[in-house]
Amino acid sequence: MAQTDMSLKNKVRVLIADDIQETRRSVRLMLSLNPNVMVVAIAKDGAEAIELSREHHPDIVILDINMPKFDGLEAFKEISQIYPDTGCIIITADRDTTPLGMAMSLGAQEFLLKPFSIEELNEAVNRVTAQVGKSRRKLLEADQIYQKSEVYLKQLADEYAKSKRTDILALGVFEQLAENPECELRWLRTLAMLYIVRQEWGKLKALADRLERQAQKQPK
Repeated sequence: MAQTDMSLKNKVRVLIADDIQETRRSVRLMLSLNPNVMVVAIAKDGAEAIELSREHHPDIVILDINMPKFDGLEAFKEISQIYPDTGCIIITADRDTTPLGMAMSLGAQEFLLKPFSIEELNEAVNRVTAQVGKSRRKLLEADQIYQKSEVYLKQLADEYAKSKRTDILALGVFEQLAENPECELRWLRTLAMLYIVRQEWGKLKALADRLERQAQKQPK
């Protein structure tokens, strides 16, 4: 069982979205021949593709351009806002190349013209998988750098709070911490005091609204 679970985790998770049932079936069949792929969801329109992507977080979405409710481009725009690390293959029977540029500008990596072969589809999936892997590694590295940076900022904030510094360097540290939507209440309160001392009333007003909202969320 453990080996089966591990093999499933290593598979590329794919969502298929097309308003034509025959296409959905044929794409799924083609992908079933790729041992590295697992189809996690199938949608019949753009709205369903967005909802299922939110639920399953696929590695790659295969989207037809012309679908009801949301077309493939609109759907991918929404999906990429939810999960920026999701790869995309746009498929279409339309010979017009205009959507190609639009798809690429949104971040889609591949564009297949129907009818496409098993080899074309799976090669596209393999290329997108490699690109998604690189993108996720970069996101992970950026997140690790951010976390290290935040730890350092908190250490500085502790030192500055204890020494009651109100200079521009201290202000910069607390403002950087406040950029995090999950910033601790104590740092926000310290920043508010700095604004008072420095008489920065405009910034204080904006921060006061945030402090009030965040204080209301605290358990009583």
